[in-house]
Amino acid sequence: MGIVKEHYFSPSSIEATAHRLLESTEKATRKRSVLPSLEKSALLVLDMQEYFLSDQSHAFVPSSTAILPKVNALINAFSHFTLPVILTQHINTAQNAALMAVWWRDVISADMDLSRIDPRIDTQKGIIFSKTRYDAFINSPLNEILKNQNIRQLVICGVLTHLCCETTARSAFMQDYEVYFTVDGTATYNEAFHKAALLNLSHGFATPVLADEVISILEHKSG
Repeated sequence: MGIVKEHYFSPSSIEATAHRLLESTEKATRKRSVLPSLEKSALLVLDMQEYFLSDQSHAFVPSSTAILPKVNALINAFSHFTLPVILTQHINTAQNAALMAVWWRDVISADMDLSRIDPRIDTQKGIIFSKTRYDAFINSPLNEILKNQNIRQLVICGVLTHLCCETTARSAFMQDYEVYFTVDGTATYNEAFHKAALLNLSHGFATPVLADEVISILEHKSG
């Protein structure tokens, strides 16, 4: 039996669903503190590749298309306020796939057309690097990029909520970054996975946020 895939986010439902998920997460853990100014923040856009966003792929995430406007709005806002935008592209070889090659039916290789970042994502406003593990910090330039720009806060969006996004959020916290995890800027295969990731992260690793909240804070800073 395959994994259950749900359209839990759709263009018409994403606002209400995200607010519901955020509210339930806050009730189960603790009320969020007021978000900071985000003046030392960067946006991390994880793996928004056709492998996950194309309905021609066996790995298609049905809710991924609904978060596209949120992700692009975040990219535009961070770029507008000259804050770093960093995009990852998950690429594996036979040598570096390790247990991922055992765990999954296939891995994303550079010669696959579906490995490309989805053309609906504005990649011109950010830095792109390849990663090989769920954790975007492992064997990558991410930490160096952030340290060089004196970044202390990381806003995370992309796919998959409970795999690369959650793993990277945990890793960022352990390296002393303040992590802000977008409820409506991340997506995975079903709501249960999404909700579990939010619940676990909000208990000890990250502050769940809505994309519009982040943008509003950035705009308030400029005003």
